[in-house]
Amino acid sequence: MVVGEFTTELDVLVIGAGPGGYVAAIRAAQLGKKVAIVDKAEVGGVCLNRGCIPSKSLISAAKQYEQAKEGSSIGINVEGVSVDMKKVQEWKQSVVNKLTGGVGTLLKGNGVEVIPGEALFVSENEVRVFHGYEVNRYRFNHCIIATGSRPIEIPALPFSERILSSTEALELDHIPEQMLVVGGGYIGIELGTVFAKLGAKVTVLEGAANILPGFEKPMVQMVRKKLKKLGVEIHTEAMAQSSEVTENGVKVTAKIKDKEEVFEADYCLVTVGRRPNTDELGLEAIEMKLTDRGLIEVDKQCKTSVPNIYAIGDVVAGPALAHKASYEGKVAAEVIAGEPSEIDYMAIPAVVFSDPEMATVGLTEEQAKEEGFKVKTGRFSFAANGRALSVNETDGFVKVVVNEEDERVLGVQIVGPEASDLIAEAGLAIEMGATLEDIALTIHAHPTLSEVTMEAAEAALGHGIHSLSK
Repeated sequence: MVVGEFTTELDVLVIGAGPGGYVAAIRAAQLGKKVAIVDKAEVGGVCLNRGCIPSKSLISAAKQYEQAKEGSSIGINVEGVSVDMKKVQEWKQSVVNKLTGGVGTLLKGNGVEVIPGEALFVSENEVRVFHGYEVNRYRFNHCIIATGSRPIEIPALPFSERILSSTEALELDHIPEQMLVVGGGYIGIELGTVFAKLGAKVTVLEGAANILPGFEKPMVQMVRKKLKKLGVEIHTEAMAQSSEVTENGVKVTAKIKDKEEVFEADYCLVTVGRRPNTDELGLEAIEMKLTDRGLIEVDKQCKTSVPNIYAIGDVVAGPALAHKASYEGKVAAEVIAGEPSEIDYMAIPAVVFSDPEMATVGLTEEQAKEEGFKVKTGRFSFAANGRALSVNETDGFVKVVVNEEDERVLGVQIVGPEASDLIAEAGLAIEMGATLEDIALTIHAHPTLSEVTMEAAEAALGHGIHSLSK
């Protein structure tokens, strides 16, 4: 039975209300377009509801618990500290609710209609939106696809009550005694660290030769050092072969190099990547071009092979990052409005909220050499920084990578306290074509963590004040 079918005419229809979609919708509305946004779940998408925000909330809670337990090293003695996981979850959800409520207010304030349901393309200018027993039609001049991605499920580890994706792991209202993490990328390491700090015995299985592939080894070593301190057991070159869900847990058989081992845990968290949500939109009906991985092919203006339809975020090539999706959302909306906008960034920052945090932007030393640059680098440790010492977080360093010919900054890697915030200066430097001297001659407030970036630049120039560079 179909109830209440009607047709609405729109300038722009956005499919997906995550950090790409809602930003695109608001920007299009700011530019004078009649806009509606459709999502089958809720505004904010995975990032606000089941990803970035809830995970960082739990990371913060775990850090505060750890600091309370270890305060005696600086003379702060706390007795009887404990975790009420149900209370933690309530607080986490309050953070999520504030942000999603704020997004809803922004959409309404900009005149964007929010439509609950699932969209299916009927033609290049029309979709049907299914919501319960209701089916409604929406005609549009332009459409922006921003449906995001979902966790990959592998045959050996089908999701269940004991085999979890990141979505279910973020909802646990108790602390497992044992947690097995399959996948040592950023999601697995972030959540594995959370549960280890809260008291779980965590084991990580990673198929590659090292955890956190894509980051330089000296950075990863800092994280591995802390994981070891937390009692996390890491197995690399480990591939899950099969699983058995028991009454109180799960058994996973894995091949580690050439040897099979069985791991038992209360839960198994599977974080082996994400796949684009492009398979249930009816894209075949409009003959949209996709890659072999199911990604939508787009140009520099986010245009797909269908002239009036755009795509952004996790459904197109590039890193699956919320800030990339938001950037692309603004580009797509501006192009639709007739503005000369296109994707032209020099670099996208990537952050892992591990302990210590890791962040990178631009080229690594190895990448710069592969691209033919004659490279020089500068590095400075947080252990020699007054602010880092005063907050008792001294693990890590800042490394700058520059083109030796003109001393232009090509990339920056940071591992250490607040790396997620410190990387912004480096991103700006790369976008502006800044040189080592530009950073070194910029006065950084003292005592701050940001001074480490200045010190790394001075070290590369060969006149570091607080280092023995020559």
